[in-house]
Amino acid sequence: MAWLQKRPQVMLPATYFTASQNMSIVLVGLGNPGIQYTSTRHNIGFACLDSFIDKFDEMSNWVERKDLKSLFSSGRIGDTQVIAIKPTTFMNLSGEAVSLTLNFYKTQLDHLLVIHDELDVNFGQIRLRMGGADAGHNGVKSIIEKIGEDFGRARIGIGPKTPAQIDSADFVLQKFSDKEEKQMKNLKLETTAILSEYVYAKKISAETRTFIV
Repeated sequence: MAWLQKRPQVMLPATYFTASQNMSIVLVGLGNPGIQYTSTRHNIGFACLDSFIDKFDEMSNWVERKDLKSLFSSGRIGDTQVIAIKPTTFMNLSGEAVSLTLNFYKTQLDHLLVIHDELDVNFGQIRLRMGGADAGHNGVKSIIEKIGEDFGRARIGIGPKTPAQIDSADFVLQKFSDKEEKQMKNLKLETTAILSEYVYAKKISAETRTFIV
């Protein structure tokens, strides 16, 4: 993966969110179910988690888990049991699926990483953070309401809003532009690298990553 060595990075203070050895971690991709939402900006969390699942033969195919209100995949990668879900509740009720999954697998908040779109981050950047407010994202808001805010986030930039006067709700439900679609492969590769780092190293530094276009 030599291309990773060329990736420009802007490092933030050295804070980390970690998962303990031999523990389960939960990866959550946010989006809306239904073919009409496929390839929309709001579903980039689904798309990036799909890319990660496709990379690892150890991860099972997606199946519907009605008890968890999610599409579900799991597998052991190295010494880490990975649970991956895509909530089927629609974005604004994502917290229901996340809460059910954490309770079922008795997983701690610091073993949870949520992958979601972020309007306040420019397309081409992925920002990692632990905890914090929802920044106006209704899916993250729902999760915080159910379990609190002390979980990891991989915030995939979809901004800036264009044209500026468009309603934010309309913008996030649009398809990506042709230019953005051409860059999507690299974005997914970069996000998969981030999730792989989390699985293998049990930690991700809080930083901003810019993928190669």
